Amino acid sequence: MKPENVQITQAWRDALKNEFQAPYFDELAAKLHFLRSEGRIIFPPGNLIFNAYNMTEPKDIKVIIIGQDPYHNLGEAMGLSFSVPRDVRIPPSLKNIYKELVNDIGILLPSHGDLTFWASQGVFLLNAVLTVEKNKPASHRDIGWQNFTDHTIKYLSEHLEGLVYMLWGNFAKSKKTLINHDKNLVLESVHPSPLAGNAFQGCRHFSKANDYIKSQENR
Repeated sequence: MKPENVQITQAWRDALKNEFQAPYFDELAAKLHFLRSEGRIIFPPGNLIFNAYNMTEPKDIKVIIIGQDPYHNLGEAMGLSFSVPRDVRIPPSLKNIYKELVNDIGILLPSHGDLTFWASQGVFLLNAVLTVEKNKPASHRDIGWQNFTDHTIKYLSEHLEGLVYMLWGNFAKSKKTLINHDKNLVLESVHPSPLAGNAFQGCRHFSKANDYIKSQENR
């Protein structure tokens, strides 16, 4: 698949040109086309698959939050990790993220789960897998997306420095080998899911990120 045929900004097309032209990406696109031709419902909608990329270009990124794959229920996935549209109930994991935000840096608790504002402020909300089949969590885990997003993380680590990587849960932590720890801040924690109890609370990732970003600006 040619980069110009992908709904993504020119900056990302240039950055990931080799990935778009790689055989695995053609195979991935063909697989998605086949699944749709069978009547499978895939989230997010096609125009939002690269939403995280389109909302936050490489030069604007300050923080990277890595999720696993999109929400699999109707109307939830919007191409930004942990984010849901404003008219959708806030998911339990995001509620815990908000709780930590309030306790850590004292911001007002948002009344919705749309993280578009975060993305516009330089938070790259990247899911490692960019699509999912309706009601089938992790159904697209092995179709090639992780190859693409791993190269995304590698690109950012190789070409940019002074970024904050927030790795929540064992899946996200598995990506730490892709990151240059000498040039960036890598923060690790348990997943914010209620299944982890209250272990996410008190990680103070948000204040740590703010302090690090300020220190980079003052260099």
